[in-house]
Amino acid sequence: MHKGSKHGLYHNIQAKRKRIAQGSGEKMRSPGDKGAPSAKDFADSAKTAKPYKKKKKKKTGMLESRGM
Repeated sequence: MHKGSKHGLYHNIQAKRKRIAQGSGEKMRSPGDKGAPSAKDFADSAKTAKPYKKKKKKKTGMLESRGM
């Protein structure tokens, strides 16, 4: 990723997919094409990804868990 980039790799991919779905006429680059993200770019992007947060389960009372 270039220094000073405002958004990351996955944000840019999602934005382009959205533009394509809206009919922009753009195409995604194939792996290996000039300008396409390499495996190293994806690996570097994974290093800076935010950690996944698990959802908390709701606590239910004794009667609610029995269906009463």
